[in-house]
Amino acid sequence: MSLSTTHPLITFIGGGNMASAIIGGLVRQGHPADRLQVVEPWDEQRTKLAQQFPGMAVLPAAGAKMKPSDLVVWAVKPQTFKDAAAATRAFVTGALHLSVAAGISSDSIAAWLGSERVVRSMPNTPALVGLGMTGLMARAAVTDADKALVERVVRTTGELVWVNVEVDLDAVTALSGSGPAYVFYFLEAMRDAGARMGLAPEVAQQLAIGTFIGAATLAQRSSDPLQVLRERVTSKCGTTYAAITSMEASDMKALFEKALVAAQTRAAELGQEFGK
Repeated sequence: MSLSTTHPLITFIGGGNMASAIIGGLVRQGHPADRLQVVEPWDEQRTKLAQQFPGMAVLPAAGAKMKPSDLVVWAVKPQTFKDAAAATRAFVTGALHLSVAAGISSDSIAAWLGSERVVRSMPNTPALVGLGMTGLMARAAVTDADKALVERVVRTTGELVWVNVEVDLDAVTALSGSGPAYVFYFLEAMRDAGARMGLAPEVAQQLAIGTFIGAATLAQRSSDPLQVLRERVTSKCGTTYAAITSMEASDMKALFEKALVAAQTRAAELGQEFGK
């Protein structure tokens, strides 16, 4: 959906990679740069943002120079959120708030900002290329119009899903928030295995990445269950069967689930550590 028909003033607290991805998506969708502003303390990053998005206000700190905000996107690290909120709260009264900080609960955010209009999100790094997957959760005070605005912003970076229970965002964090790292890890393993089998590393990497892209696209476009798609490639006593049998003998699914539970647990711990 294009943002060209309405242009809310959107403020970003933090101008790192995720903020840059969202800003880039907004600008590509027709949102005027002069209806965006960023608070970014690092000189080098402010210079980069100003060069990349001419016309956008880039400020070193929150203050009276900020334009009144319709939406504030909190793109800060969990450990700095509380201090950033204290420094910014007085200048963003009446705004809708969207957090992309891992782990920090909406209770903490609402208390720090003095606002119940809070949406928590968990994006992932493919947002940098417009293929992100974001999980969202809204507090009760968030209206349908608020949700629509959040969706319009988030969809500039990829796809989204809403969850109704906030604790589910810890599972979203484990599955899709951290998920790109699992894919890269598996790609590394495929590349290295291919190289040990005699392929040039760059050829093995190209094969691995192409296979992931193709398989994921097929899964996305097909109406068949994942198990059926897998079984179609797995001929009895064939090469794929040998590989899958080896994985099952090592109980790979259980090991992978254990890893995701560790990520889920850590997401909850972040909220406890930095949400006080």
